[in-house]
Amino acid sequence: MRLCELREKEVINTCDCKRLGCVEDVILDLCKGRVEAIVIPVPGKICGLLGSDKEYIIPVECIRKIGPDIILVDIVEEKFIHSCKLC
Repeated sequence: MRLCELREKEVINTCDCKRLGCVEDVILDLCKGRVEAIVIPVPGKICGLLGSDKEYIIPVECIRKIGPDIILVDIVEEKFIHSCKLC
């Protein structure tokens, strides 16, 4: 699967059925040659208009299913929110 195909998929948390957003980026381990995590920006706070300086970094181990339109993950959101280093 290509990154452009991942970016088209909505990420849903199976713990609370909340829509987290779409994949923005991936974290790669070049030594092992595999994807370590997916990165999803946290939506803005006011109707999604203002950007956020936080993102979800979800390890591949937390991905439960990748379907044709969505990616199902199983996470406790607070543990996977990180501040953007580039923001």
